[in-house]
Amino acid sequence: MNIVLDRPVLVLNRLWQPIHTCSVRRALKLVCLGHAQVVQTDGEARYQTHDFTSWVEHSSDNVADELVRTVRLALRIPKIIVLALYGRLPRKEVKFTRHNVFLRDKFTCQYCGVRFIERELNLDHVVPRDKGGKTTWENIVTSCIGCNTRKANKLIHQVNMRLLREPRIPRWRPLFGMKSEAPTDESWVQFLQPDRDTVRLSA
Repeated sequence: MNIVLDRPVLVLNRLWQPIHTCSVRRALKLVCLGHAQVVQTDGEARYQTHDFTSWVEHSSDNVADELVRTVRLALRIPKIIVLALYGRLPRKEVKFTRHNVFLRDKFTCQYCGVRFIERELNLDHVVPRDKGGKTTWENIVTSCIGCNTRKANKLIHQVNMRLLREPRIPRWRPLFGMKSEAPTDESWVQFLQPDRDTVRLSA
């Protein structure tokens, strides 16, 4: 039960813009208090909203694989909620941190293309610092230990290496700071992809 209650739920502001994630536990509390509504993401009534009473009724009318059960109720697990009053715009700038670089690059070495867990990754300056390279989004990429050691302080053409993609400043905070192994839902995608430059979620 605790694992289910700790799952991430995408939170939208009242303008239906994603602002962060919260746990299923927190989402249900907000809906129960009337501060948010659940966004229905399946069936013919796609993106219909439900208050707490409506969500209880919807849960009883539909068979779900997993439910949150109380003594009297069985509730479907919400995937997205929309806040009733909060209209603050999501932050566009992404803080430059080690973890956010890994998130931008999807925990994948930008030289060999292999995905690793976080502790097996390093950050690499595409143009080394001793050659004038700066520590910026456009010059830092995710690198595995092996590729990082091979490249050392050389330029990529000097060691016959190539980048998977050109490093850029992300325009949206990837997964809102969530770990790469955290479960997400495909219903989030259209809210997290307002344009083609937005970071895309992958399964």
